[in-house]
Amino acid sequence: MGDDALSGNTFGHLFRVTTFGESHGGGLGVVIDGCPARLPLEASDVQPDLDRRRPGGDALSSTRRESDTVEILSGTFEGLTLGTPIAMLMRNQDARPKAYEHMKGLYRPSHADFTYEAKYGHRAWAGGGRASARETAARVAAGAVARKLLRAQGIEVVAWVERVEDITADVPEPAKVTRESVIANGPIQCPDADSAARMTTRIAEVRKDGDTVGGVIRCVATGVPAGWGEPVFEKLDAELAGAMLSLPAAKGFEIGSGFAGTQLRGSAHNDPFVPGDHGVETASNRSGGVQGGISNGMPIDLKVAFKPVATHFKEQQTVTSEGDATTFQASGRHDPCVLPRAVVIVEAMTSLVLIDAWLRQRTQGAI
Repeated sequence: MGDDALSGNTFGHLFRVTTFGESHGGGLGVVIDGCPARLPLEASDVQPDLDRRRPGGDALSSTRRESDTVEILSGTFEGLTLGTPIAMLMRNQDARPKAYEHMKGLYRPSHADFTYEAKYGHRAWAGGGRASARETAARVAAGAVARKLLRAQGIEVVAWVERVEDITADVPEPAKVTRESVIANGPIQCPDADSAARMTTRIAEVRKDGDTVGGVIRCVATGVPAGWGEPVFEKLDAELAGAMLSLPAAKGFEIGSGFAGTQLRGSAHNDPFVPGDHGVETASNRSGGVQGGISNGMPIDLKVAFKPVATHFKEQQTVTSEGDATTFQASGRHDPCVLPRAVVIVEAMTSLVLIDAWLRQRTQGAI
């Protein structure tokens, strides 16, 4: 997490990311401080990830139309990073704040309306302001820079939709999943073609019913060497957990065997060490690539649970800002399921944690 306890808008230690902007304001942006110099970086390196996250591109997402065209405002010269802060901006083009005017005097259930007002005494009622998932566009832009740095170290981060409601993908070798296989089955972002088709149908059915649905995203990082992460309070798995649970609608985190590991005994759960082609490896990976808070050289394997999108189109019970009971029915442009667009967001947050761990290891690791 960020070192500025009073901010809440900054993430990371050495590779520090500060996001800014609101859902229906002028735009979203990010400032990256701590990116090494001389990394080749153009807008074209960032745009593909933003295109995977942007709304309005398919039948599974919100009808809001945003190109999320990225502008690199600072931190590069002649196509290379300078080692100075990198500022990137994605301007809002399809904001409609007036669409929320009829709801400004009430608290939408399971949104941040009430809690933001309790904290600040004032809130951006148009689309939830910074509590909106639109804020994640800035994280994805930063994650694309981190991803490029990681790839130079031979590290790949790939995520996919593992489950929508009760439909679970069959992925027998998670560490071998490629980005190409994830996007091959359409916007659902699932490498299992049969499950992808059923997930797509389920989301369409739920949308037609005016409701929403949740599920699980799985993410695997391969090529991470042993030794990354801190041993006590800032363990690598703890940093990953904090990163994932900072995402809108994220309600659960697992790494390795996760909760299923509680059903095994220690003799069955341990990962035996074995000789490998590149040194010490483990015969299984129930640790999820992290032991004692430090990477062990095996693939980092994590899952994130996302709740159903809070905005559905059925009548709901709530209270007004004056505390009076009322009901309302939402309107506007919203995702029936956050999962397909959240895949690249999970990749981005994983990449940000890992690149920060790499920079920290460079300063204090073994010589």
